[in-house]
Amino acid sequence: MKNNIESRDQELLHQIADLKQQLSLAESSQSELEAAKSEICKLQQTIDDSKKNLMKKRSEHASVLKELRMSELIVERSPVILFRRIAGDDPRFEYISQNIKQFGYTPKEFLDGEIQFKEIVHPDDHERVSNEIHGYADADVEEYSMIYRCITRSGNIRWVEDQTSVVRDEAGNKTHNQGVLFDITGRKQAENALRKSEEKFRRIVETAAEGFVLMDQEFKIIDFNSAYCTMLGYSPEELLGKSPFELATEEFREHMLANKDSILEQECREFEGNFLAKDGHHVPVLIHGNTLRDDHGNAIGNMAFITDMTEHKKALMLAGEVQKSLLPQIMPVVKGLDIAGRNVSCDEIGGDYYDFIWRQESGTGPFSVVVGDISGHGVDSALLMTTARAFLRMRASQSGTSSEIISAMNRHLAKDVLETGRFMTLFYLSLDPDTKSIEWVRAGHDPALLYDPSCDTFEELKGSGIALGVVDEVEYLEHKRVGLSDDQIIAIGTDGIWEAFNLQGEMFGKERLRELIRSNSNKSAGVILNIVYEELKHFTAGRKNEDDITLVIIKAERFSS
Repeated sequence: MKNNIESRDQELLHQIADLKQQLSLAESSQSELEAAKSEICKLQQTIDDSKKNLMKKRSEHASVLKELRMSELIVERSPVILFRRIAGDDPRFEYISQNIKQFGYTPKEFLDGEIQFKEIVHPDDHERVSNEIHGYADADVEEYSMIYRCITRSGNIRWVEDQTSVVRDEAGNKTHNQGVLFDITGRKQAENALRKSEEKFRRIVETAAEGFVLMDQEFKIIDFNSAYCTMLGYSPEELLGKSPFELATEEFREHMLANKDSILEQECREFEGNFLAKDGHHVPVLIHGNTLRDDHGNAIGNMAFITDMTEHKKALMLAGEVQKSLLPQIMPVVKGLDIAGRNVSCDEIGGDYYDFIWRQESGTGPFSVVVGDISGHGVDSALLMTTARAFLRMRASQSGTSSEIISAMNRHLAKDVLETGRFMTLFYLSLDPDTKSIEWVRAGHDPALLYDPSCDTFEELKGSGIALGVVDEVEYLEHKRVGLSDDQIIAIGTDGIWEAFNLQGEMFGKERLRELIRSNSNKSAGVILNIVYEELKHFTAGRKNEDDITLVIIKAERFSS
């Protein structure tokens, strides 16, 4: 019995041991299974990552292909031809872009050697292009550019710009030449048209009677025509690099330098001046100048056409001398009066006028002073002034009052100038030493000034009346003043005096004129006149007078005796 029990126990123990072994094996398999599962997961992650990378690469590849196709499309539709050829003695093409077709050829013809590229180069450019290529090769140049002509299959000529670069291997040996060909036919046509236009312009400039000068931004002469050289008597070598300021007379140079900024503010400018020729004589000129600008509006230089005004000025000076001969040559001698007058024209001839008239041939009786101003200045104004003077002198020699004389003069002028728009302002003053009185007619002119030093007062001799020549039927009125006494001063002038400007844009003004008369009232009429003109010259220094200047000073002396 005991043995049976022991035998069963042993069997149970063996069974337990087997179960434990089976359990251990099962646990070991479970661990291996878990490890296998982990490896499978890792492998799956690797596969997934590979798939993602593959998809990304496929996308990138597709994008690159798309960009490449777009690049090829852009190149094919552009005038640019890409090429790559083997370097050395056998320069065969390895690649040439499809748009070689714009010349009528196919890439295959060049790649298969059916056509050599040199065969389409214009025969007249063969030698030059060959020499340039060999020269670049001998100089071991990495990049170079050439311009030459090609002949299309249809026989047309096209200009190309060949930009080539050298390709080397790791050892530094030349393996290929590659680059681009630009079709520049349009540009060359434009350049040829511009060249022909410039040649035409040059012929026009060279054959022009006017002088032409081209200057840089610093006003240094960089080009000119033969007329400019002839005008001043200098050789081309002597003019090149000079400035027109160096060639101007001293007075004209000072004027240009003083007014340089205001002159250059004008895009197109016209002014007169005087140059000094090589032999020392003065050359009067009319200058038409322009600022040169680039496509962006930036100033790049200056140019000017210069007209020699010598003969024109001679004619004007002769006319001016004739006109000046019509003005009083000597000051009149009138009992109890000190009289001085002067006219300075802004040009050779002008439109201002003054005169002294005795109402009777005997030289006694009322004495008249006339100051007039024709609108504008120049030849036409001078002619009108001459006509007005002649008629006034004729009419004043006849009987009639001041009012009747000026009214008749107006009717006469109106017939001549009514349609031209010209007119004349005039101040007509009569002085009677016997009655110590004055009378005047004012026809649109600024009032005369009467200064009384005894009480330091100015009085304007006013009066109604429009300018002469505006309306034909006008009756002008006389105005009277009695009691003219010693030392009183009457000044009759034209607006060229008080409307004169200096370089700062300041006007001379009537107040400055009054002050000159006041501070010099103890001096003679001639001295007062000189002082006014000197002050005007000083005030306007550096600026050309823009209007004629006329002034008459009358000073009463022993007028009351």
